[in-house]
Amino acid sequence: MARQLDEQITGRYPVGQRLRVLDVGMGQGTQALRLARLGHQVTGLEQDATMAAAARESLAGEPEGIRERMRIIEGDGRDTGVHFLPGSFDVVLCHGVLMYVEEPDALLAGLGRMLAPGGLLSLLVRNADALAMRPGLSGDWAGALAAFDTVAYTNRLGLDVRADRLATLTDALAGIGAPLQAWYGVRVFTDTAADGTAVPEDVETLLAVEERAGRTDPYRGVAALLHLCGVRGAL
Repeated sequence: MARQLDEQITGRYPVGQRLRVLDVGMGQGTQALRLARLGHQVTGLEQDATMAAAARESLAGEPEGIRERMRIIEGDGRDTGVHFLPGSFDVVLCHGVLMYVEEPDALLAGLGRMLAPGGLLSLLVRNADALAMRPGLSGDWAGALAAFDTVAYTNRLGLDVRADRLATLTDALAGIGAPLQAWYGVRVFTDTAADGTAVPEDVETLLAVEERAGRTDPYRGVAALLHLCGVRGAL
C-alpha cells in the first residue's frame, strides 16, 4: 500500500518537492507520520479522540523538524470545508474511511474540493465485488452466497459497515473532477489470515507476491481492498 502510494507521488511530482498532504481519518497516524518523515507537510484529520491522542503521542517522540511538519486536527472528514480552503492540498488520503460512511458522495465531493490542480486523491476501500471471497474461502457457504447481492458486511471489529464497487467509485471520481488514474488490489492472498498470525520467515517473498497480484488482472479484482488513485484536472 505504501509502495503504491509512493509510486503515484513520484510519478506526478518532481523528486524532492515538499507536498501538502491531508490524511482524512488518519487513525493512529502511521501513514501521515511516514510522509512527514519523507519531508512532506502533513495535516491529519481524525474524529476519534483516542486515535488522535495516539497519533500525538507518536509524533511527540519524533525530532523537532518532523514535529513541525505535521499537525493533527480532531474533526469529521465530511467537514473539510470547515477547516480548509479549496485547493489547499497536493495529496489527499482517505484510507479505510468510506466503509463507515453510509452515503459517501458528499465526503468525496469535499475531498475533491481540497485538491489543488493536478492533485492526487488516494482512496482505500473494501471491495464490494469480492465480498464472497472471505466467507467462501473459510467454508461459510451461506455467508458467501449472501455476499453476492449486497455491499454490506460485518468487519473484524464486529461493526456493520459497507463496501464499494470499482465501477461506482470510477464514476464518482470522474464526477468530482478527479478521474481514476490507477488502481490496485490490496490483500489478495492474505485477507483470510487470522488476527495475530505470526509473520512468516519468507515475509519478503509474501510481500512481493501481494505486490505483484495487486497490480495484475484477474487477481487484483478479487482483492479484499482496493486502492484507487484519482487526479484532479487543471482548473
